[in-house]
Amino acid sequence: MSEKVRVLLSEEEVDQKISELGAKISRDYEGKSVHMICILKGGAWFMCELSKRMTVPVSCDFMSVSSYGSGTESSGVIKINKDLDEPLDGKDVLIVEDIVDSGRTLSHLCDLLKHRNPASIRICTLLDKPSRRVKAVNVDYTAFQIPDEFVVGYGLDYDQKYRTLPYIGVVEFD
Repeated sequence: MSEKVRVLLSEEEVDQKISELGAKISRDYEGKSVHMICILKGGAWFMCELSKRMTVPVSCDFMSVSSYGSGTESSGVIKINKDLDEPLDGKDVLIVEDIVDSGRTLSHLCDLLKHRNPASIRICTLLDKPSRRVKAVNVDYTAFQIPDEFVVGYGLDYDQKYRTLPYIGVVEFD
C-alpha cells in the first residue's frame, strides 16, 4: 500500500494563522511572561514558530506523554515519558499542542499540571478535531478546526514521515 499527501492547509495559510495567534496571545498576556510547555514531538514545530511571533517574554519547557489502555481505546491515563525540567509555581502556563483529538490525554495532563501550582493554565493548538472529542477540554487558542482526516506536516507524522512538510496535508492511501 502506498500513500500520497493532499494539501489541506497551505504554508501561507498556516503562517498567517500562527502570526494572528501570536498577536492575540501577546495581547492577552500583556505585562506578563508566558511559560510555554510543548507537547513533544509534533508540537515543537508549532511552538517554535508561535514563540517567534509573540511580543511578551517567553520561556519554554517540554513534555513527552502517551496514553495507554486495553485494546485500541485510550484509557486517558497518561504516562510521562519526559517530564518538565522546571517547576511551574506561579507561572502563566500555555500548553502548546500540534493537534487536539479525543481530549483524553490533554484533560488528564491539565489536571496533573494544576497540582504544580501555576498561576494559570491555557491551551493552544495548531489543529483541533472537535468531532472526535470524547473528554471536554477547554482549548483557549486554536489555529484551525479540521475535519476527521489523518493529517501530517508541520510536526505531525505518519510512521515518522512527513513531519517536515511546511503545510498541513491529508494522507491518502492507494
